[in-house]
Amino acid sequence: MTMTAKWYNDDAFWSGLYNVMFPPARFAAADSEIASVLALAGCTGGRVLDLCCGPGRHALALARRGFQVTAVDNSPFLLAKARAAAAEAHLTIEFIRQDMRRFVRPDTFDVAINLFTSFGFFDDREDDQLVLTHLAQSLKPGAPLVMDLIGKEIMARTFQATTSVQLEDGAVLIQRHEIFDDWSKIRNEWFLIKGATATSFSFHHTIYSGRELKDRLQTAGFSTVTLHGDFHGAPYGLSAKRLVAVATR
Repeated sequence: MTMTAKWYNDDAFWSGLYNVMFPPARFAAADSEIASVLALAGCTGGRVLDLCCGPGRHALALARRGFQVTAVDNSPFLLAKARAAAAEAHLTIEFIRQDMRRFVRPDTFDVAINLFTSFGFFDDREDDQLVLTHLAQSLKPGAPLVMDLIGKEIMARTFQATTSVQLEDGAVLIQRHEIFDDWSKIRNEWFLIKGATATSFSFHHTIYSGRELKDRLQTAGFSTVTLHGDFHGAPYGLSAKRLVAVATR
């Protein structure tokens, strides 16, 4: 069975790969990730926007710390997971289903986050720019945005055309990757094999270098942008694990 619809709007994609993308260990790491993100942002409280919140792991960690959280995603499946987790934890979070290109609340938030490579989904780069512009507009003057994604430099250093891994439930995930469009995008095909059943998931997205992301953030209206190689503030250099941008409106 093959699933090739507009992948970011296809709940079959998110439900089919949910256990791959969000294993228990990833949920367990959310609180320490948020602690580091807040330290980078220099933020201790207030209203926070979690754009592309997924199943809510970071939104819940923020709510537990007393933040007033607005969590936005366009997947009904992932939002249902997030709402159920918030209800189970007795946490009050505003969940909104909306395309990330459309959400904007001018001068509202004290901090915004966009984590786990939840950026660069769209074929038109101007759509990515619109997302950043709306993020800048939604923040209060002087408020920070923290973004976390896989940077082009890191991908160039670690790229493998084909990889495979056996998951905790015994399933096998085979991943095939192809760089295209003058090293600006990556095409991915993942094969999830469970017993006698194999499902393929195809998706592609834009990859940004540190300089490209910084330029786009400044164009969007952010006054200062610093780049880091992890959530602990390491330099964005040869040993960087992630591209983490902290941008201040």
